[in-house]
Amino acid sequence: MRFRYSLLAATLLVSQFTQAAPAALNLEQVRTLLESTTPASSNSQFVDFDTAVQQSLIAALKGDASQLTREQLEETKQSDKLADKQWLKQSGYDFDKKTNQQVGIQLLGAFPSLPKSTLDASLKTVENVNLNATDGLRRQALIDAEGQNHLYFLADALGPKLGAAFLRAYNKGELGKAAALIKASEVSTSAAKKQFNYPRPFLVTTTLHPVPDNAVVKDNKPYTATEGSFPSGHTNTGYTDALLLGEMLPERFVPLVERGARYGYSRMVLGVHYPVDLMGSRMVAQRNVAHYLNDVKYRVLFDDAKQQLRSALEKECGTSLAHCAKPAGPADPYTAPQMKAFYRFTMAYHLPQEKEQVSPLVVPEGAEVLLEGPLPHLSAAKRRQLMVSTALAGGYPLSGTTSEQNFWQRLNLVDAVSSTQ
Repeated sequence: MRFRYSLLAATLLVSQFTQAAPAALNLEQVRTLLESTTPASSNSQFVDFDTAVQQSLIAALKGDASQLTREQLEETKQSDKLADKQWLKQSGYDFDKKTNQQVGIQLLGAFPSLPKSTLDASLKTVENVNLNATDGLRRQALIDAEGQNHLYFLADALGPKLGAAFLRAYNKGELGKAAALIKASEVSTSAAKKQFNYPRPFLVTTTLHPVPDNAVVKDNKPYTATEGSFPSGHTNTGYTDALLLGEMLPERFVPLVERGARYGYSRMVLGVHYPVDLMGSRMVAQRNVAHYLNDVKYRVLFDDAKQQLRSALEKECGTSLAHCAKPAGPADPYTAPQMKAFYRFTMAYHLPQEKEQVSPLVVPEGAEVLLEGPLPHLSAAKRRQLMVSTALAGGYPLSGTTSEQNFWQRLNLVDAVSSTQ
């Protein structure tokens, strides 16, 4: 479905008083904060769990082979054990990927008009992030990159208890419907990459540091990437998967959405994407997930997968999911208050505002479905109001000239949910 704009939604305008300002974190503070989400964390409980996640990923990539090779890495998808592909195939659901790809291209239509000053600032941000990345950030970026076709990366955002339950259930194939549906819901960015044809950062500057693989295949081959840079396919994966699992596990919605942003940041650590690439992917992923959740036929599949997932995790936890999902302090870095500031930072990456006069925010009909999982007690109208009152200030790159571009760029789901807690 294409989003329509109601008269009610059109009255929900953003004032200067209610706009959420860009995060105050600088790049050095971001690096320090994110180090706690890597294998170099100072918390031994998180490191042990992160090691278990990495080992599960490598085992899944390796399959029955005695050793993981780069050839396997490039071809491995979720196995039939992990994902119930037959269930999804039998449903006959049409994801209509080509239409959604074209809608995504339109949504990103402001990209060719970005001024050179913004593109230059975007490149400088990549250089800063890549060149100053710690070993922990580089190792995590490699793990994130090579785990794109699986859901293991999401376990980090579930906390030590629920995360361990997720890891056990996923490895045993008990989350098969959710695993199949979430991955099938990703809309490829290849058509957009071809349309915009923007070169990768490492193709336009020689200053970037190639990151050798010492974490997954461990052959020290420098990580690289193909196709165009804008938008980011991996970041689209991160946001799509995180949003859908967050809708199924609303107890951890905010940490999961933050994990989607963190997944995108890894692409700059590797020097293969600009911040505008990550911002564009957030926009299209939000729109695509809302589109599917508003489709009655998709919702039948979603509810089935959600029920299976929640039942399996509750069994593994041995307690209610509410108890299992409770924050766990330093061992649970995605619940740290500073992560909300990190998420705000990723909405614009300190890139300059392009316009002093900005269009009012208009909420598309149906967009409020993204807050339905974490905020089921609120009416649709109230959820739309929250989307407005917590939105990013206007005028940042990609907010464009249309209502759709303006809304999906400025939507801050983390602050919208957190503002009610």
